[in-house]
Amino acid sequence: MADGLTTAGVSRPTPSRARWRARYRVVPWWVRITVVYVLARIVTGVMLQAFASVQAANSFTVQHPAYLSFASIWDGAWYRVIATGGYPSTLPVDAAGHVTENAWAFMPAYPFLVRGLMLLTGASFELVAVSVSLLAGLGAALVFRRLMGRFLDPARATFATVLLCVSPVSAMFQVAYAESMGLFLLIVALLLMVDRRWWTMLPVVLLLGMTRPTGLAFALLVVLFLGAWFIRPAWVRSSEPLTLRRFVPPAVVAVVSGLVGLAWPAIAWAATGVPKAYTDTELAWRSSYIGWQELVPFAPWVQGFGWWFGQPAGGVLLALVVVAFAVFVCMPAARRVGLELRLWGIAYVVYLLAVFFPQSSTWRILMPIAPLLGIVALPRSRVYRVAVVVAFVGMQWVWLYYTWWVDGYDWTPP
Repeated sequence: MADGLTTAGVSRPTPSRARWRARYRVVPWWVRITVVYVLARIVTGVMLQAFASVQAANSFTVQHPAYLSFASIWDGAWYRVIATGGYPSTLPVDAAGHVTENAWAFMPAYPFLVRGLMLLTGASFELVAVSVSLLAGLGAALVFRRLMGRFLDPARATFATVLLCVSPVSAMFQVAYAESMGLFLLIVALLLMVDRRWWTMLPVVLLLGMTRPTGLAFALLVVLFLGAWFIRPAWVRSSEPLTLRRFVPPAVVAVVSGLVGLAWPAIAWAATGVPKAYTDTELAWRSSYIGWQELVPFAPWVQGFGWWFGQPAGGVLLALVVVAFAVFVCMPAARRVGLELRLWGIAYVVYLLAVFFPQSSTWRILMPIAPLLGIVALPRSRVYRVAVVVAFVGMQWVWLYYTWWVDGYDWTPP
């Protein structure tokens, strides 16, 4: 009888493979995820250091900067400004009176946490900021595995987490950006939502909305979820109809999240005396593309695709992208990851379509739809899985080359 086959010709593990699998199962899942995360960060760290070794002097760093310095450029410089000096009470303007780029574009939770740890430890901004991102990224990976485990079998849930750790923009887990902390809080909030722990979600949603601008998107998610529950309880895995008693807790979460989404613009207004301080600041970043224009909901992507590809090609391409995303989240296989995660992807993309201008930072901005990686992780083929991991690591290099590395006059910030 051939090794590894039963008399019926059905494959079974060889003794050595069976022993390996038994030992693998003994190792706690959180240890395996931690090892994957650390190895992924080493790979990405090697890439970042390789780019740092050829980095010329620029407005952020000296020539050939050390890792921590190189990991704190771009928006990291703005977070340093906030962590060390706070927000300006007077908005900077150009000769024409337009508000220019300033710190009000960035939420306070991450830089204030970094500032607190700097005061507590005496460490530098670079060390604290990158450390916070690294630890938050590990937390995100561990909670992500728990979230995926609510819908997928252990092997698929683990592979989805591997994809998160090696994703094309996973460098965000080890640089001075708020994305890592924001993703951790988002995944915690989604896990609590899946477990229907609405009241526990409130402090998480509050902190999330002050870390990354996701408050309105999360409020939309809960509204969509309640609509689905009202129409057909089975869609949300419930055997009970939506009654007033069941409606109140998620409704409170939606209202709180929406108010948090509006709070930062109100705070910027109160601190500067300019009603549109926040939105005018955000518009400053797109002025080099399309000039100074008012924010019209759902116009930015039409304007952006028109700028990048011209019209009507830009409009056609935008329509194709939107349709492709809709097909992706609605296809039968996608149902395996649960309605909550798919609705989150829809809510967040709708929010981006309403307010965000597509530019080089788009790939980073899409990081919150990471829970949809559970759909990508469904196929069991080893060839497929290896190919996806290799492709993701390769795309990390491409992303770092075109966005993170400062190449002379660089207009492609990450």
